[in-house]
Amino acid sequence: MMQSLFEASKNSPFLSPMSAKCEGNQLVKGRNISAASVAEGDSCEFGSNKYFALCALGGILSCGITHTMIVPLDLVKCRLQVDPAKYKSVFNGFKVTLAEDGTRGLGKGWAPTFIGYSLQGMCKFGLYEYFKVLYSNAIGEENSYTYRTVLYLGASASAEFFADIALSPWEACKVRIQTMPGFSNTLRGAIPIIMQGEGLNGFYKGLVPLWMRQIPYTMMKFACFEKTIELLYAYVVPKPRAECTKGEQLIVTFAAGYIAGVFCAIVSHPADTVVSVLNKDKSSTAMEVAKKLGWAGMWKGLIPRIVMIGTLTAAQWFIYDAVKVYLRMPRPPPPEMPESMKKRLGLTQ
Repeated sequence: MMQSLFEASKNSPFLSPMSAKCEGNQLVKGRNISAASVAEGDSCEFGSNKYFALCALGGILSCGITHTMIVPLDLVKCRLQVDPAKYKSVFNGFKVTLAEDGTRGLGKGWAPTFIGYSLQGMCKFGLYEYFKVLYSNAIGEENSYTYRTVLYLGASASAEFFADIALSPWEACKVRIQTMPGFSNTLRGAIPIIMQGEGLNGFYKGLVPLWMRQIPYTMMKFACFEKTIELLYAYVVPKPRAECTKGEQLIVTFAAGYIAGVFCAIVSHPADTVVSVLNKDKSSTAMEVAKKLGWAGMWKGLIPRIVMIGTLTAAQWFIYDAVKVYLRMPRPPPPEMPESMKKRLGLTQ
């Protein structure tokens, strides 16, 4: 399978046209060793095992760091969702939390957040790149360009399916720590309490609503980002991407990430509210929680989540792209129409 991925990556519309080709180098006298083709200055080949592994590393850093940084805002958002009578607004939520728990109270849930979202980021970004190449190989070069938005949606949904399985146990611990008075304040104490009281099911009780929240979120996150990058370079950035410095490219990445984040927050917010309430209320199901909250109730906390997710998504894409720059990974430009398609449509002389 990996060999087919390597072959697909060489013909992929997502591959930089600057990539060099290397057929077979005689690296050791008397022995022919097939070497991966690596563009000059790159640390690995696009679509190689090393490339996917480094993408996973970038995902760990981008998601683990950013989610941990905004734990205080996430804590207040969750409390707004599960107890709107007590926490009436974002400002009031911070005020009540500081009054009851002090400054340290704003950091509740940081450990499961860091571990859970690091694992989620590893799967989200690493598997997205993997599935994008896999599906591109399956449908062919021209279809990969024509239906690239569908390709982004399919690859991101597939990646998030597995990412949420990795996240679910840690998300269950985080929400209980942040929203259940009297529950353990630490991850070390939370795990045995859930295990003794609910067994393994307690860690995965919120998996289905987590899929309902995260899969649409991630599909929007990747597809909207990829499309926004194309539009920014086509209509906003005053010069071609190839002429932009790496710093300028990272600024465009941040802007596209923020735009994508706003749409992500809106699409996934109702499911996010259900997940928060469900992890607190052990006796209910997702459908029961949704009925109890009502349409208006599921939109509680939307404004802080837009601010949180917009900033979060922008920062994640910035860190992810910065890791690629630092590690000298291939960073293909936005997809261009394949030459075969141009000839077929009579767009070349």
